[in-house]
Amino acid sequence: MSIPSGAPVAAPRVPEAVHRRRWAILGVLMFSLLIVVLDNSILNVAVKTIASPAPTGIGATQSELEWAINSYTLVFAGLLFTAGLLGDRIGRKKVLLAGILVFGIGSALAALSSSPGELITWRALMGFGAAFVMPATLAVLMNVFERDEQPKAIGIWAGSVGLGIAIGPITGGLLLEHFWWGSIFLVNVPVVVLALIAMAVLVPDSKDPAPGRVDPLGVVLSVIGLVLLVYGIIRGGELASFTDVTVLAPLIGGLLVLTGFVWHEKRSSHPSIDIAYFREPAFSAAVAAIALVFFALMGVTFFSAFYLQSVRGYTALESGLLILPLAAAQMIFAPRARLVVDRFGARAVCTVGMLLVAAGLAAFALFDADTPLWVLCLVFFVQGTGMAHIMPPVTVAVMQALPRERAGSGSAINNTFRQVGGALGIAVLGSVLSTVYRGDIEGHLDGVPAAARDVAGESIEATLGVAEKLGPAGKPLVAAANDAFIGAMHVTALGSAAVALIGAAVVALFLPGRPVVRGERVPDPLDTGEPVRQS
Repeated sequence: MSIPSGAPVAAPRVPEAVHRRRWAILGVLMFSLLIVVLDNSILNVAVKTIASPAPTGIGATQSELEWAINSYTLVFAGLLFTAGLLGDRIGRKKVLLAGILVFGIGSALAALSSSPGELITWRALMGFGAAFVMPATLAVLMNVFERDEQPKAIGIWAGSVGLGIAIGPITGGLLLEHFWWGSIFLVNVPVVVLALIAMAVLVPDSKDPAPGRVDPLGVVLSVIGLVLLVYGIIRGGELASFTDVTVLAPLIGGLLVLTGFVWHEKRSSHPSIDIAYFREPAFSAAVAAIALVFFALMGVTFFSAFYLQSVRGYTALESGLLILPLAAAQMIFAPRARLVVDRFGARAVCTVGMLLVAAGLAAFALFDADTPLWVLCLVFFVQGTGMAHIMPPVTVAVMQALPRERAGSGSAINNTFRQVGGALGIAVLGSVLSTVYRGDIEGHLDGVPAAARDVAGESIEATLGVAEKLGPAGKPLVAAANDAFIGAMHVTALGSAAVALIGAAVVALFLPGRPVVRGERVPDPLDTGEPVRQS
């Protein structure tokens, strides 16, 4: 039975043996999370190589490349909620070990793919494993740290995402310069082996001691609804249109199924998740902030890779190095965000963080083909700083709203909204980018042979490919492609910034501030009254 929303949650004390090794356990959890984040950031810099004909790549088309990314996203997002519930029921350590093992097997098979179809299949298998890793890491964290240390631990956990963002593109660039394209997946295998050994030795198991009856209908509805919704989002991005029947049907179907899921959960005597938590403004605002910030940022991440490599001409490694300021800011500030929240309150800190993200996104509307590198680095650093002051506080708000026994469910909610928001950002903002680009480039394709004209208008990569085949006659087309892409990027950046501003309004209105009564802090209403354990 779910604990009613708003009731004080008396969390049991962490066993002394576990408490003593809590920081070593956090290191293992970060290592596990790093594998998942690392893989996605590596793949972002490898898409051009994979698209090349054999033996350099496997000759994947634009659509096949998208599905190499999307198959992972679809399976990952669809199973996140179920994975969190399963961890609460059978044990988070078991789920974490199984997820890492499956992810490692999928990585090895993806590295050996001989066709785009095989790569898409094995990427889906990797998404299956990752879906069980991501919620379990945060759920284990909540069960090895006492409440007073959880904000600090979550800040460090969030900072590891920044580390993955930094290491991924650089590692990918180095591997692609010295090895074949499959090495970007094969590199996961030794890391997985080390993670499995460390987990088996250090990480304690935990689960909900009274999980209640299984809610099979709720589980099925959540999987079907999320898969349909995410597929519709992905399909809309692929077609650069959200009016096609193949987009509307899964989108509407997914929303209807998820509505049915909510209706069922509200009436069930043994719900998978207590919907009453969403009636709490702070909880809902935190979840919305996660979705909105990733909607805005993932869309920009998508087009910034093309801006750096296609327009500016940087290599995959150089592009990765340019992202370092964003990652560095997250690693520096995320572990310390709790200190700022203690002083100013979650509302002020997250609002300023969202405004910094919005400013960084809006700055892309001022970029051109000659923008100085130091400006790029400064903008990425500002974005990373904003992210570092958003994700730890909102994650703490979500995770501490639920009892420790339901940590898997809380982590699943956190990651599901992040994944859906990111997928929606790539699809919607990618569609905006594509539509504006096509409209601008069409007027410059008069000299292109009729057979290649449709292909040339699809994307900047396609246009540059056609221009290269035209030889010297294609130089004007290269310049036109760069101008059209920069114009489309400006429009998309402003759209991203607008979404971040909506996020700022949400957190400013609904997140709790710094409660003060006659100059003194009000005790946390969820505080159990436990004595603080001395480290």
